[in-house]
Amino acid sequence: MLVGVVILITYVLAILANMLNIFFIIVDKRLHKPMYFLICNLAVVDILYASSSSPTMIGVLVAGINTISYVPCLVQMFAVHVGGTMETLALSAMAFDRLIAVSYPFQYHSYLTNVRTFVLICILWVVACGSVAVLLVALLPLPHCSSKLPYTYCDYAAIVRTTCVDLTHYFNMVSIMLFFIGFSTFILICLSYLYILFVVKLSSTNDKQKMGSTCLSHLMVVTGYYLPSFIRVVLTRFGVVLTLEASHGIMIGTILGPTFLNPVVYCFRTKEIKCKFFNIFKKVAIS
Repeated sequence: MLVGVVILITYVLAILANMLNIFFIIVDKRLHKPMYFLICNLAVVDILYASSSSPTMIGVLVAGINTISYVPCLVQMFAVHVGGTMETLALSAMAFDRLIAVSYPFQYHSYLTNVRTFVLICILWVVACGSVAVLLVALLPLPHCSSKLPYTYCDYAAIVRTTCVDLTHYFNMVSIMLFFIGFSTFILICLSYLYILFVVKLSSTNDKQKMGSTCLSHLMVVTGYYLPSFIRVVLTRFGVVLTLEASHGIMIGTILGPTFLNPVVYCFRTKEIKCKFFNIFKKVAIS
């Protein structure tokens, strides 16, 4: 019950914070720039990612609702994995944006226009939906021998374990896809920041401070996303046996942690969004 209440509060705060970021960026024409479009896209991804699983977990842990129909379960699985995939793709796109901003500051707005940024975001969504659709198509024809899910929400691993088939092929398929998408995006982010560090090393002190400030927010968000996932993978890889509650806690952390951290970081680390937030807060306080 207590865990469910904590999840509920975190979920509500995460949704409100992400919606505020989206609202600030949409209504302020000064923020209609590539970097803010990418922040807005990340906020949309966070809302999808959190909303795909949190309501079910809250229903199970708070309200005691332990059933879900098959079709809604498949829809939830699709949304969960699209959100997770888009999270990595969005972060890699933002790392590329910071790379261009630091490496080519004077040509930045000619290289990354609003239209190109919008097209890039659309391509990322198509890639995410297409890759997850492959998993959905693989699941649909399989017969099911169990009606009980091992987790508090529907994902690929939970649903495939209810089938009557040999799971090796299906887990190998998803492992290859996850490795390709997760590893390639992580490498892109690492290479981007290695090059940024090289550029910063050759820059003046003032430029170093500016570059550090513009990249720190993104680094905090990347750490917040990859660290819980990395801990989960390491624990699984070394055969650490976790209780069901601990396993659920890590899974919840990998979803709700980043979706709550991201808007907070960009609200208080991005000058324009922070000023917008405090101006509204002052108006409300005065009235």
